[in-house]
Amino acid sequence: MADIVVLGLGAMGSAALFQLASRGADVLGVDQFHPPHENGSSHGETRVTRLGVAEGTALAPLVKRSHEIWKELEGRTGESLFGQVGFLAISSEPLQHGAADYVERTLAVARRSGTRHELIAPDEARRRYPWLNVADGDRVYFEPEGGYLRPERCVAAQLRLAAAAGARLVLDTRVEAIVPHAGHVEIRTGKGRILAGRVVVSAGAWAGRLLGPQVSGLLRPTREILHWYALEPSAPAGWGEAPVYIWSYGHGVEEGFYGFPAFDGSVKLAHGEKTRSVDPDGFDRSSEEEESRDFYARSIAGRLKGLRVDQSRRKTCLYTVSPDNGFIIDQWPQCERVLVVSPCSGHGFKHSAAIGEAVSQRLLDGASRIDLAAFGLARFGHAPLPDVAA
Repeated sequence: MADIVVLGLGAMGSAALFQLASRGADVLGVDQFHPPHENGSSHGETRVTRLGVAEGTALAPLVKRSHEIWKELEGRTGESLFGQVGFLAISSEPLQHGAADYVERTLAVARRSGTRHELIAPDEARRRYPWLNVADGDRVYFEPEGGYLRPERCVAAQLRLAAAAGARLVLDTRVEAIVPHAGHVEIRTGKGRILAGRVVVSAGAWAGRLLGPQVSGLLRPTREILHWYALEPSAPAGWGEAPVYIWSYGHGVEEGFYGFPAFDGSVKLAHGEKTRSVDPDGFDRSSEEEESRDFYARSIAGRLKGLRVDQSRRKTCLYTVSPDNGFIIDQWPQCERVLVVSPCSGHGFKHSAAIGEAVSQRLLDGASRIDLAAFGLARFGHAPLPDVAA
């Protein structure tokens, strides 16, 4: 039994558990694996973080507060969680009537939120970043407060601090069902029952099968792939000190990529295409060298210098995306005692620390300091939707 149970201890769940425990709540965290792990979304060594979030101005307060929390966590743990190396947004998108390119969308949020930034001329970008092959017509935005997060370390640190503050953990335990009752919520697992006053469902790709068609129809798990390419011996200097970067070169879902500085002689690159829907329990987690070769030929060749396509490694990752690529943070339609905190839609880790804090405030104070209204279910309408993710 617990006053509050958090189901799923990845990005959102570990943050919520830590924040709730830090405030003295009687809280229990449940995960079907042993986090941090590589079965969901919160892994892969690095995640981009940036204040100029082109996905929308409602996110800006969350990522700003998250940066503060990551630094506080570093001070408490002595661990390196946040590499504040700066962030580049690059746009080579062809002009499209009535559509703002990626840099313009990033600029709009940066200006409204007061984020420090600069626009860099292409020749200056090539001088500063010799590994970057921007064309004269490209637009380049730089933000000094951006950088990368280390997801496995962030999850592990918050779980350790949560346990030290009194949170209980039930790991390697799969939840089979959430059953509302008049005065509590019953959680049925493969190892027995848990009774909770309130529940946070932050189960990512597995949330759909627990929440019924009104919510599961909005959650689509997708297979993504992360690539690491070795550096050539003659690679341009500066790869190790590079900012993180997102490069958009078209308007399609596959026409862009993101990447990181070089660590241990290799560079991580990926693109969140969100097109390959999968069953999180049954999809093939293996990957082929040909996938890295195809991605390099389609997206990287001619844009980045000094990488070896013949020396690469890969990992698969799960995204869980909503129809508008936004988050869902709202009460479960079947029970007001259950708060849905999913999906991340491929850009959630940078916001997760603040979302965990906001969830704790909502549950313990009745409201969060940062407005979460933009992430409600009402924006999708109230009609039940077909269950496509269960």
